[in-house]
Amino acid sequence: MKLILLNGPPGSGKSTLARRYADAHPPALALDVDRVRAMIGGRRENAGEAGLLARDIAVAAARTHLSAGHDVVVPQLLARPGFAERLEALAAETGASFHEIALLPGLAETRRRFAGRCSSEIETAEPLTEEDLAAAYERVAAYAATRPRASILRDEDAYPALLASLT
Repeated sequence: MKLILLNGPPGSGKSTLARRYADAHPPALALDVDRVRAMIGGRRENAGEAGLLARDIAVAAARTHLSAGHDVVVPQLLARPGFAERLEALAAETGASFHEIALLPGLAETRRRFAGRCSSEIETAEPLTEEDLAAAYERVAAYAATRPRASILRDEDAYPALLASLT
């Protein structure tokens, strides 16, 4: 049983890879914290509190699914300590292996993917500018460099590399 954290900037392919993995490994759970946050009332007015609540809910859902013996994939942009460590501790608590993967396919590819997102994607509080996207990319890259066991995937088609990193 695996707990897989997919970190990356918007447009890096986190959610797409999480869904692809879950579809190929049923009944794995693709646990998108942003979708959980979108269900919390007042999330725009209380963004910080909503984000913390969404992460707490996600950890509880992951614990339930892992305890039942099933894989969980969490696609989430992380650029500071805290949540990755919580997920790593949860994996240890439930006997799951923990896999932390940063998706960094290059800024140009990330921009292309982000521009191609459909309108049904989870909205951000404010629209992202090119500068915001570049800054998010750099923050994720810098954070991933501080995580000694994190794998960094730079492939445009990251799914085969993802599977290889899990063995």
